[in-house]
Amino acid sequence: MKKQIVIIGGGFAGVALAKRLAKNKTFQITLVDKNNYNFFPPLLYQVATGFLEVGNISYPFRKLFQRWPNVYFRMGELKRIDPKNKQVELSTGRLDYDELILATGTESNYFGNDNVQKNAVPMKTIEDALTMRNTLLLAMEKATITRDEKERRKLLTIVIAGGGPTGVEVAGMLAEMGKFILEKEYPQLSKHEVQLYLVDGASSLLSPMSTKSQNYSLETLRKMGVRVKLNKMVKDYTEDTVQFVDGETIETKLLFWTAGVTSKVFDGIPEESYGRGRRLLVNAFNQVEGLEHIYAIGDTALMRADPAWPQGHPQLAQPAIQQGRNLARNLENSLHGRALRPFTYRDRGSMAIIGRSKAVADLPKPKMFIKGFVAWIMWLFVHLFSLIHYRNRITTMYNWTIAYFTRDQALRMIIRPKSEKLDTDL
Repeated sequence: MKKQIVIIGGGFAGVALAKRLAKNKTFQITLVDKNNYNFFPPLLYQVATGFLEVGNISYPFRKLFQRWPNVYFRMGELKRIDPKNKQVELSTGRLDYDELILATGTESNYFGNDNVQKNAVPMKTIEDALTMRNTLLLAMEKATITRDEKERRKLLTIVIAGGGPTGVEVAGMLAEMGKFILEKEYPQLSKHEVQLYLVDGASSLLSPMSTKSQNYSLETLRKMGVRVKLNKMVKDYTEDTVQFVDGETIETKLLFWTAGVTSKVFDGIPEESYGRGRRLLVNAFNQVEGLEHIYAIGDTALMRADPAWPQGHPQLAQPAIQQGRNLARNLENSLHGRALRPFTYRDRGSMAIIGRSKAVADLPKPKMFIKGFVAWIMWLFVHLFSLIHYRNRITTMYNWTIAYFTRDQALRMIIRPKSEKLDTDL
């Protein structure tokens, strides 16, 4: 009998684990995801702003794993875990497992604010990116025809909450769109009418990065016309008004939410197994504390056993990929009675793009800060070769080349499904 491995989540961590285990015929791997495709989250903002199509950053799971006969895909959502009987209950049925790996990533954190959750547009999924694109383009269309000046101002005021890489990248992209595209495509509007705000509750942008990266990003965005407001915590968003804790308000119909993430809670996992941010506490081998045969990797895992990262690893692609590969080796080692290898994160640095020829990069070894065109080129190549399939790389490179020479793209189309719930929903 083959060892049954069930992986919940097809992001960076889950795919890295499945691809490594697929080479070992002793394992039968079932990858479960609520979507039938993998997508590349760092480039979601380019889909949202109309510079990339969905197909540039996504790829179907079944096609991805079709050459490995021991890898199965199951579309569905995790509903409940039964550790005693080693079963998972999905929205599409039950699965037995010998080893269960949770690689479910994170979801938007609204910090308990129901109005923000209801009215703001998040940026975590393909659906979110398309909603943001539709919302933005519809606002521009409405602004061209309204005769109400107050309504027009609210339609042309954009607030981005969250000063992390996603917030900075969205702000930079929208600033360049306003400068180079707006008046050409919407002659009824003036680029000077667009008010673009980037707000964050912290005292700096890109808080995990170096002070030099933070300062360069802040200065560059302000030169691009973005109104950056720090130490500004959103309190509420209702009646087209963003309200801050300090009493200030901004009237807008467009609040884009990139302010935080939280992990998911699973029925069947005891409360004491969760740590900060609802992340699952794991040991040095990514096994969930207090449970047998259940592991967590990637953003949903909180490991404090790595000496260099006592507060847990950053919720980025590289820790997720490295944990997936290390767990694959350990599952193979356990089959042969070999010693398990504790996980140690190899920090490869962090980077963020701000605009055309504008980016920042922090490299750990040697410790180095890079900015401007060189960092921008680095960002492009790192993200291009991180895409999951060569087709994604080719089409993305093609679109980026057009965008570089024309400062434009022809992908700003409002495409709305007839119904949010498809007849073919499982």
